Amino acid sequence: MKVIDLWKSDQKTTISFELFPARSDKAAESLEKTIEQLTALNPDFVSVTFGAGGSTREGSRQLLQKLKHEKGLDVLAYFACFGLGPEDIVSVLDSYRAIGIESILAVRGDAPRDEAFEPHPDSLQYASDLVAFIRQRYDFCLGVAAYPEGHIDAPDIKKDLEYLKLKVDQGAEYIITNYFYDTRFFFDFVDRCRGIGIEIPIVPGIMPIYSVKMMEMLAGMCGATITDEVRKGLDSFEEGDKDALIAFGIELAYRQCAELLRAGVPGLHIYTMDRSMSTVGLVNRLRADGLL
Repeated sequence: MKVIDLWKSDQKTTISFELFPARSDKAAESLEKTIEQLTALNPDFVSVTFGAGGSTREGSRQLLQKLKHEKGLDVLAYFACFGLGPEDIVSVLDSYRAIGIESILAVRGDAPRDEAFEPHPDSLQYASDLVAFIRQRYDFCLGVAAYPEGHIDAPDIKKDLEYLKLKVDQGAEYIITNYFYDTRFFFDFVDRCRGIGIEIPIVPGIMPIYSVKMMEMLAGMCGATITDEVRKGLDSFEEGDKDALIAFGIELAYRQCAELLRAGVPGLHIYTMDRSMSTVGLVNRLRADGLL
């Protein structure tokens, strides 16, 4: 399945989930339960991440194969090129093609935390280089990532948008964005994209709040603004009240999704962090209210 066909048909808004490979036996057991619960929601597709420097290369392929061939789900494979040489890139993409993967999200990726990691001397520097590399060699349906508030490494929002336009010009067919806690950031971003001629589908990423610690850490890494509304909401219940936190996270995500759906977004892509409770609660509520 090429994911772009879902948005070309213009028949419905898609719902999709991101998963990442388990790194321990305990995490694998938890992931199995998450997959069962998310599969029951009948997503349009599920994406699988690719660890920094190829650290989850085999795990990512195995998870993609499991989801596609055992669970019968349509899948989207992330591919991060940071530090990998051309032969490594071809090896991974050939293995994906061999198991029937048709859609790729091409990203640069982050540097591995392993201080001993040495990038290949011929590694690709930017995601736009990866898009061009893949487009010249494969017929995958290619997408790219984008940051409504600007990438944390970009000198400014204007330059970041120019980099995104380059990825589109190199052959990207759709965009999936980073998450945000204020839909204004997404709508402004889409307006800026359309203003410079980016006309491909732009799918917003949604991240329910799973824990305060995770929220702070991830926002610091990707540059997502933790708004005053979020801060005030978190202050409204006792610290350590996990049930209240999850309920608040679902409510916040629901309000975001409702506004996005009413505005006509092509889909919603939920970053699950390999958890199911918040996603199940969110999707079921959206469907109960006739929004999905």
